[in-house]
Amino acid sequence: MLYKVEGDILLSKAQAIVHGVGINDSMNKGLALELGNKYPLLQKDFNRWCHQHDTKPGEAWMWVGQNNVRIVHLITHERMESTDYHYDKATLINVKHALCTLVKIIAFEKLTSIALPRIGTGFGDLEWDDVWPLIENILGGLDIPVYVYVVYHAGQPADEPGI
Repeated sequence: MLYKVEGDILLSKAQAIVHGVGINDSMNKGLALELGNKYPLLQKDFNRWCHQHDTKPGEAWMWVGQNNVRIVHLITHERMESTDYHYDKATLINVKHALCTLVKIIAFEKLTSIALPRIGTGFGDLEWDDVWPLIENILGGLDIPVYVYVVYHAGQPADEPGI
């Protein structure tokens, strides 16, 4: 069940927070930066995972921290190795594949709810009108609450029905 909500995703009561990143992402902007500040081991563990696997765009990885905090990294951006602006942007095909991988993680981990921002539309440069249909088609049929944070309000919890 999809719910469009407004608020601060860091205050979500969902079982997992989902966000988009690049391979070996420096996580120095946006939600990734905020998550890294809140959970200092997150970036180090993510980069270790990227180095240990032949990580490709379209994949996903779930980090579990203290108190069972779960953060799912969707690899939506192209490789971050180039300093050229073009190479670190998200693509719709990467978002689609990463969302499909997320569905598998949800089933395998038996997640009961997730929260995600407007994946790929901030620093990824994608248009929300192109991304939303992917979210609807891929996550819309899930039997768990999926909270899509469409508007960010710092410090304000969202109304998350079902939690």
